[in-house]
Amino acid sequence: MEMTRKHLLCIAVLTAFSPVLITQSHAQLHLEITKSPEEAPKIAIIPFANDQSIYPIVENDLNRSGKFSSASKNLPATAALNSPNAEAWHAAGVPYVVTGNLKQAADGSYEIQYQLYDVEKKQYLLNELLNVPASRTRQAAHIISDAIYEALTGIKGDFTGRIAYVLRNPATPEQRYTLQIADTDGEQPRTVLTSRDPILSPAWTPNAKKIAYVSFETKRPAIYIQDLATGSREKVASFRGLNGAPSFSPDGKSMLFTASMHGNPEIYQMDLETRQLQRMTNDSAIDTEARYAPDGKSFIFTSDRGGSPQIYRYNFSDGSSKRLTFRGAFNARGTLSADGKKLALVHRPSGSNYKVAVQNIDSGVTNILTPTSLDESPSFSPNGQMVVYATREANRGLLSIMSLDGRFRMNLPSEQGEVREPAWAPK
Repeated sequence: MEMTRKHLLCIAVLTAFSPVLITQSHAQLHLEITKSPEEAPKIAIIPFANDQSIYPIVENDLNRSGKFSSASKNLPATAALNSPNAEAWHAAGVPYVVTGNLKQAADGSYEIQYQLYDVEKKQYLLNELLNVPASRTRQAAHIISDAIYEALTGIKGDFTGRIAYVLRNPATPEQRYTLQIADTDGEQPRTVLTSRDPILSPAWTPNAKKIAYVSFETKRPAIYIQDLATGSREKVASFRGLNGAPSFSPDGKSMLFTASMHGNPEIYQMDLETRQLQRMTNDSAIDTEARYAPDGKSFIFTSDRGGSPQIYRYNFSDGSSKRLTFRGAFNARGTLSADGKKLALVHRPSGSNYKVAVQNIDSGVTNILTPTSLDESPSFSPNGQMVVYATREANRGLLSIMSLDGRFRMNLPSEQGEVREPAWAPK
């Protein structure tokens, strides 16, 4: 599907909509493993005593990390708390074993003890005890997964994270579009906003307590910021012409966005306390899709000032702009990893193929990441090990999460409608 340059650069302000705020759950996302890691270290997640819900989540999390493969099934060895059965797992070629126990307290809360055992070293790497309310056992399972992942890789896990996305369901005209938030495995979806018309450009605040999006309920595009706990929201940008593509500074005090109040789409920065505006770009080309760098000293943006859509970096210190992408005639929708070392973007290698690519900022080397051909809206996980993006497969729109090494990919399609515009919440 060929898209025009203006369509892709100004996607944040396509269509008007009249939203209604709601908070109930909506359509479930369903995890589909499409590519499993090859030759990844094996890890056995033994069923926790008195539990049927926590250990399967832990096993699923570690499987979808791209770093491990499950060895819990079809093996003769077993284990329990304080009894890892190291010899049997060593013979089976499994280097790590996780065991656990679940106990319910008189007040209805749960006590969860779990252990991570290194078979080769014959020592416990983790031996933890969690106390959680009954309503938070799923989150506790993700916390356990995060701890195990970090203990074995030295990298913080992202299983407790959340992803915002837009669900489109033509079968329900009054709620055709919904802005939703779900766990990274697609579970526990929560609807933030519903509308007859498109919802675009969700963006998280650094503390992940609020989310911005584009609305057109006043007959022109406007940017709103909504508190996720209370549902209250505030209109922060409703200038003449376009208002779109919001991005929050690392300290949460400022917001970059695209506006055409002076005729041409340019990047503006707003002080969110004073509402004072500063025009950041001034070019006859289209400048849009600005995203702050993690250190707050610069931002990246998409511009066609060189004749085709490419990614540029603007430095706050001197106001200069430098082109970052050179491979291919189309590079847009850029986003930086939390360490600022990697750039994920939509790249067109040829024809109508739009793929997610990852570029090393220092070397400039760009690698195409995704096997699909109509990809958009890449967003890094907080630890920089995964990318979530929107794509199309078998005539359906869905989210896909892929490890940067390409060893693992999973899809998150909806049970109804299409899923677009993902944004991974910061830690």
